[in-house]
Amino acid sequence: MRIYLDHNATTPVREEVADAMAAALRECFGNPSSVHAEGAAARAEVERARERVAGLLACEPREVLFTAGATEANNTALGPLLRAWAGDKRHVVSSNAEHPSVEEPLAALEREGWRVTRLPVSQDGLLDPERLAASLAPDTALVTLLWANNETGVVQPMARLAGLARERGVRIHADATQCLGKLPVDLKAVALDALSLSAHKLGGPKGVGALVARGDPGFEALLRGGPQERRRRGGTENVPGIIGLGAAAALAARELSERSREYARLRDYLWDGIAAKIPRVRRNGAETALLCNTLSVEFDGVAGDLLMQALDLEGIAVSTGAACASGRVEPSHVLLSMGRSARQARASLRFSVGHGVDDAQIERVLALLPDLVARVRDSGDA
Repeated sequence: MRIYLDHNATTPVREEVADAMAAALRECFGNPSSVHAEGAAARAEVERARERVAGLLACEPREVLFTAGATEANNTALGPLLRAWAGDKRHVVSSNAEHPSVEEPLAALEREGWRVTRLPVSQDGLLDPERLAASLAPDTALVTLLWANNETGVVQPMARLAGLARERGVRIHADATQCLGKLPVDLKAVALDALSLSAHKLGGPKGVGALVARGDPGFEALLRGGPQERRRRGGTENVPGIIGLGAAAALAARELSERSREYARLRDYLWDGIAAKIPRVRRNGAETALLCNTLSVEFDGVAGDLLMQALDLEGIAVSTGAACASGRVEPSHVLLSMGRSARQARASLRFSVGHGVDDAQIERVLALLPDLVARVRDSGDA
């Protein structure tokens, strides 16, 4: 049996979600835009899912726009939604540790003549709120930030950052993809204007997500072609996927406290074992501001991609958090932004626990990992 410790990349679909989607595929085949009974039944299920997502986030259902995932949501937030909000302002503030689905739209804005400020993060991966405040200018249209980092698990002080932006009349968008089901996301308490998410990070299916736009603003659709989603996204809705997202959101709302405690216990069990059994290791990220399920570890003198492959051969799935381009492993830009050298970044692995992981699996990893690290170090390929 394999051990899956890469839940930040994607999560296994929960059985309850799969059952709901299977029922939808069999029974809920109507087009939600149709006015007959089959269409009305599909529309009712889409709206029920919208209410479930809104309930998890403490926002209004009408503010939830279904998308194909967080990448589309981020592109919508940094495209038509930003333009609707910006007026004649042409400045966006972000960080140097963002996800590519934010960084690439920002680069596109720069090519169009927008000014983008990328604030540095600390060695612990945290953004300085005072530095954010100082970066806001009269022409700042938006702040866009990753709430919890997918590689390190570092959680930004989003309530404070959003409050600073709001005080200065600047809109703020957060990619909360990694947060849902792991920490409370309450839009009544955190003054965000927009938020992105994906279903497959919280036990739902791939290919569906949402953009929450507070106040239900009007903006031109990124995908044109119909009246769906109140003309904010054209195209027939992915009804089974949306139902799956709704089911995953309902599970997350019900299980949040239990999940966060259990995931943190397993994460700490793994880290304590690594620290006790393996010399020359370092934890990446602020220990007091981490996702409950995420552990990023630098193994000094190790080629992270080789250690990941060795673990995979033993039936254990983890991630390097690095990108592979043209056959060459590139160091994580997130770890580089935290002041790590390219060598240190390449020596890091990400372990992320989730539903289905238990003590026996962690013990199996700890039984194998010291010898694998030693072997990779002895190979001299770091």
